[in-house]
Amino acid sequence: MSNDPTAGARSIARREHWERVTAVPLVVLGATFIVSYSIWVLMPVRPDWLSALLLLDFALSWLAFLIDYVVRITLTPRGRRWEFVRRNPIDLLSILLPMFRAFRVVALLRTIPYFRSSSGAAVRTEVIAFAAAYAVLFVYFIALATLDAERAAPNATIVDLGSAIWWACVTLATVGYGDTYPITVTGRICAVLLMGGGVAIIGTASAIVISYLNERITGRGGRDDDRVSGPTLR
Repeated sequence: MSNDPTAGARSIARREHWERVTAVPLVVLGATFIVSYSIWVLMPVRPDWLSALLLLDFALSWLAFLIDYVVRITLTPRGRRWEFVRRNPIDLLSILLPMFRAFRVVALLRTIPYFRSSSGAAVRTEVIAFAAAYAVLFVYFIALATLDAERAAPNATIVDLGSAIWWACVTLATVGYGDTYPITVTGRICAVLLMGGGVAIIGTASAIVISYLNERITGRGGRDDDRVSGPTLR
């Protein structure tokens, strides 16, 4: 294994170039996957040609994300590959679990120049935008997966998209009315995932609100102090 720092820097540069070149195609493929999966679930009865087209899109998107991950980890210096895997869990999960291909699209929003700013306003905007996008996609995909598993089961209460999203939102908010609930094993696994993700979503939202309030209170306190002290006499 080579320890040449120059070679390592060149590998990182090639990986970053690859990421810039493939960002837009991956966003497009991820967006088509979201549409295709929605059609797959919401149209259980569909023509054979449409089913074949959707399956082709699933296969192409999976293959594209797999190739992208393999190339990027290959271009990472050997001694830093585990760190790359650890710091990019969504990239690996996008290969293993279809839901995370949509999250990978959100992660690619990091290429937007404004989100690279280190100012407080930009950081908060980035956190809010990412948290909102992840939350919406997470709830939507959990609702779709639960609907797909539940609607054909006897005595199911989640039988359409509306009831699935209602159940997901109620579960996420820990309200628990009990009017809709999963009865299949797959549906209950989705419920557990939703509960776990809900903790992270609610925690992130609470942290954003607290950070914003602290900033406003600190700014207000500084302005009040300036008014009390008055102008400085020389």
